[in-house]
Amino acid sequence: MSPTPTQQYINVLARLQPGALGLLRTHAGQGLDQSVDGFDLFAGLWWPLRSRSQHAPRREVAWLVAKVYACCPILQSPGDTLARQLRHCQPSKEPEKQRYRQRFDRMLMMPLDSIEPALQWALGLVASNDLPLDWVNLTDDLSYWERESTRLRWAEQYLESNERR
Repeated sequence: MSPTPTQQYINVLARLQPGALGLLRTHAGQGLDQSVDGFDLFAGLWWPLRSRSQHAPRREVAWLVAKVYACCPILQSPGDTLARQLRHCQPSKEPEKQRYRQRFDRMLMMPLDSIEPALQWALGLVASNDLPLDWVNLTDDLSYWERESTRLRWAEQYLESNERR
C-alpha cells in the first residue's frame, strides 16, 4: 500500500538535515511570505507532493506543521495522537491539573492561524516526556481544524485517555 500524501509529507520532514530544521525553527511564528529562504525551503518540501496530489496537506497547514516539527522533531508513531499524549503529560496535583486542562481547552478553541504557540507548548510537553506522536494524524486534523467535529474528537481522546488511568 503506498503512503498517503500526508504520510509522504511527514516522511520528507523526518529526513530533513539539521540545517534545514534550524532554518525552519527560525521561522517559528512567521508567515510563509515573510522570508525568501523560508519560502524556498518550504516550496521544495511541499510543492513536489502537491503537484502530484491534490490531497497533499493545504499550504497553510503544511507550513505550520513544518515549523512545529522543526522545533520538536518527535518520532512518528501511528495512533499516538496529540490529545492522548497530552493526557499522559497532565500534572497529577491540583491546581496545576486544572490550569493544564484549561490550557488544553483554550487550544481547542483557537483558530488555525493562531494555534502555533499552543502547538509548540503541547509538543514541547510531549517531547519532554519522551513520548512519540502521530504526525500524520496531527497534520490531517489541522487540515480540518475549522470543523467542530475535529475538536470534539480531540476532547474525547483526551477524556478517553483520562478515564483509563
